[in-house]
Amino acid sequence: MSTVTETVDVETDVSTAYHQWTQFESFPHFMEGVDEIRQLDDTHTRWKISVGGTTREFDATITEQHPDERVAWKSDSGPDHAGVVTFHRLDDRHTRVTAQLDIDPEGFVENVADKLGVLDRRVKADLGRFKTFIEERGGRETGAWRGDVERPGN
Repeated sequence: MSTVTETVDVETDVSTAYHQWTQFESFPHFMEGVDEIRQLDDTHTRWKISVGGTTREFDATITEQHPDERVAWKSDSGPDHAGVVTFHRLDDRHTRVTAQLDIDPEGFVENVADKLGVLDRRVKADLGRFKTFIEERGGRETGAWRGDVERPGN
């Protein structure tokens, strides 16, 4: 299992950054290799990704979500991974977005990519594209979801 942690400062308020991140179906606009995400209900998504010329599909569950603070998830099938994205208010117009992912690469290609730091660079680049995506929109999100999902066991 590898852990990747990356951070980006975004020129928008914390609510707008959080709102945009909850629009999972927009991820293909800024995440390399993500072909499609369908929101099945408040806590379930279906992903279609391309990795090393191979297409994979998997389901993921949102395990915790608190407006303007965090979104956490884990995979239900396919590549074993989990993560959390947190949102930190820097001031009225700036937000720090931090992504931490735990990934268990599958197969030879993904293990080599992990060892070469490809996964770290991809997450960093994805966060950079998220920054560009929201800032080029003038700090306007494409939608919002303010629901709260409690961590299991709470």
